[in-house]
Amino acid sequence: PSPEEALAWGESLEKLLQHQYGLAAFRAFLHTEFSEENLEFWLACEEYKKIRSQSKMASRARKLFAEYIAIQSCKEVNLDSYTREHTKENMRTLTRGAFDLAQRRIFGLMERDPYPRFLRSELYLDLLRPKKPSPVL
Repeated sequence: PSPEEALAWGESLEKLLQHQYGLAAFRAFLHTEFSEENLEFWLACEEYKKIRSQSKMASRARKLFAEYIAIQSCKEVNLDSYTREHTKENMRTLTRGAFDLAQRRIFGLMERDPYPRFLRSELYLDLLRPKKPSPVL
């Protein structure tokens, strides 16, 4: 990405996540902090909302819940008990919005915690520096 593109990522987490390189850079940063499950969950929710088939939706919802929301799950995200219970209730009558509250909570967590650290990270600051042209041989 150009330094100008990278600079735009600093405007909001939404802008960062909408850009393929921004998303990749943020994911790499989270990986260094061993905390990419929040981003993975958020992305999985985005994919879930695109599902049209009710049977695929039910299957994906069970997988999402088991992987990210169930207590002691392998990639458990940090949710308060109300949000966890609300999402569990939504599993009874599945809709595209079944994970909306949990997804918003996780987005808020990322926005308040790792996103500001990402903006101060060497990884991000390097992207803001103009690249020196390669010498012509």
